[in-house]
Amino acid sequence: MRNAKSRVLVTRPAGQAARLCGLLEAAGHVCIRLPAIEILEASDNYRLEAVTDALEDYDLAIFVSINAVKMGVEFILNHRDWPASTRIATVGASSAEALLQYGLYVNLLPEHQYNSEALLALDELQDMSGHRVVIFRGNGGREVLRETLLARGAEVDYVEVYHRKCPDVDAQRMQALLQPGYLDCITITSNEALQNLVTMAGPEGRPLLLRIPLVVMGGRQATLAQQLGFVHAPLIAANASDEAIFAAVQQR
Repeated sequence: MRNAKSRVLVTRPAGQAARLCGLLEAAGHVCIRLPAIEILEASDNYRLEAVTDALEDYDLAIFVSINAVKMGVEFILNHRDWPASTRIATVGASSAEALLQYGLYVNLLPEHQYNSEALLALDELQDMSGHRVVIFRGNGGREVLRETLLARGAEVDYVEVYHRKCPDVDAQRMQALLQPGYLDCITITSNEALQNLVTMAGPEGRPLLLRIPLVVMGGRQATLAQQLGFVHAPLIAANASDEAIFAAVQQR
């Protein structure tokens, strides 16, 4: 029901849900926080140390997430100043905002859609011949940034600055959350979070989970939801910002 007050399961990682929950709760919704991704420090900083020492050799540094900013920039600035010659790009606006607390500003940022494809569509990234790029990210993830930049002539390095894992969850609490009629919708911000949530539900909870409406960030997540067997077509937010997610929940 459009604009009806509802009970919303927010699955952003711990420490990253406050703003979205604040928006939802101010509008009268009830927020339940259940992180679907746990963020851990990288087990080995050898690669990060090497890139930090040679950061001025890179023309562009790309941060794929808020966690990449927090884990990468904090380490770098604890060891040195950010070189003026190395420009900064982020995939999303939240990551660009996170840079501000470190006194850094983003040079390249998509305007509307916050994903790798939107970043790659920027004019400045079309001809990358002779450019060196470093991408700060977590373990695994999509390869579209690196592969596309390589095809456009860039030299690209990865630095994994954090590790993602599926959180442990209390089975009884999970079963209680998934009982029919309790949750009105679930917000999902990545394919990995959606897959983790299905794992967290377990065999008994999965049929219940698949009947709960989703608010997702893009077509890839909507497609995955369909493949996983969710009954309702997900509502797709305009982008991954908290404001866009809030607006999508309000439209239900």
